[in-house]
Amino acid sequence: MSATDTSADEASSTGTGAEDAGAPGAALWSANFRRYFGARTGSLLGDAMLPVALSVGVLDSGYGTAGVGYALGAWMAALAMGVLFGGVLADRFTPRRMMVLADLVRLGIQGALAVAFALGTPSLAAIVALQFASGLATALFQPGVAGLVPQVAQDVQRANGALRIAESLAGVAGPALAGVLVSFSGPAVVFAIYATTYGISAACLFALRLPPRAGEPAGESFLRQLVEGWQEFRARSWLWGVISVFLLYGCFVAGLSLPVGTDLVVAAHGSTVLGTGLAAMGVGGLVGGAVAMRLRPARPLAFGTIGWVLFALYPLTAAVRPDVVVLCVGWGLAGAGLALWSVLWATTVQTQIPGDLLNRVYAYDVAGSLLSMALGRALAGPIARLTGERTLMFASFGVGLACSAVLLAAPAVRRLRAAGPGGGRPDED
Repeated sequence: MSATDTSADEASSTGTGAEDAGAPGAALWSANFRRYFGARTGSLLGDAMLPVALSVGVLDSGYGTAGVGYALGAWMAALAMGVLFGGVLADRFTPRRMMVLADLVRLGIQGALAVAFALGTPSLAAIVALQFASGLATALFQPGVAGLVPQVAQDVQRANGALRIAESLAGVAGPALAGVLVSFSGPAVVFAIYATTYGISAACLFALRLPPRAGEPAGESFLRQLVEGWQEFRARSWLWGVISVFLLYGCFVAGLSLPVGTDLVVAAHGSTVLGTGLAAMGVGGLVGGAVAMRLRPARPLAFGTIGWVLFALYPLTAAVRPDVVVLCVGWGLAGAGLALWSVLWATTVQTQIPGDLLNRVYAYDVAGSLLSMALGRALAGPIARLTGERTLMFASFGVGLACSAVLLAAPAVRRLRAAGPGGGRPDED
């Protein structure tokens, strides 16, 4: 272990956590962060492979697009239903324990699905049930994603930037890799690889060297902890303000535009150009993540509103019947905006909320995002039939600008200052 790794581990063992988390110039690639980065990279790659493997497997089994919708919908419904409870359990038993448990459960579930496809044609009921169980396990995993970052990285913003870059890479490489593998070997092999990514994630998380908990929440009931999480969420006007506005943005911008924009581009240019545009969005995410690692705005949420404006270019670009160059530029900027906001938002939540409450409070963020996005996707088809797809995408762009303006106008959001030492100063390496 290098001197940098040793000093980082010693610093983490003091249990200072979020108070040092925003320190610019702090060593990023400590042993703990490398392990966590490995866990998240493996998990993200597997998650990016799932829609391709599941869609092909369900379609090849003869269950049609409705079967694909049932399987993917079961996973998302279970996650939305369980994530608040997952936040309480992460605060109660530590996020690492719940994340390792979730990874092991998902390893077994996806491994069972790989065996089922290898042996023949599993029933649709079995596929849906297994994906529902996987969604519940993900609900145990997801709240800890935020809670562990301040424990494994002294510079939370740079850590979030690196993780966002990894997510963008996985979003590009995962579907492409799954598509190649499933065409040559069928869905069973892809599900086996998918299951393996969870085993890798569990091993990396188990290897983390974390300080002991400062105290156990003994004596508090599960319900009391759930209510306490809601009270802490409600007490922060900047937090519920952003999520309240995002309920509209997530539904009528991100949720609506993803399926409708995909249909417009495929109808105009075909699936190959769609893949090119999505790859450009992934590249934009890499750039946005890299920029977010270096910028340290004094008011991160106000600055991050730029990301909302840029992502609103996603529906606008699809609506103007673009050529390939315009499509790549527009969706590349949208990807950069999404990454910029994601890093600044995650860093703000992780550094403004006490560690013993973080997982519960973050769970409300995840639940709100999931519900708004799912509602938008469900409404996309019916609304598009009433208004026309291009009209809907122009309207979605307008809603995106309006939500950005509302977010910036909210005093609690606009005035919130960065937490931690050096908040608001440029990063100096």
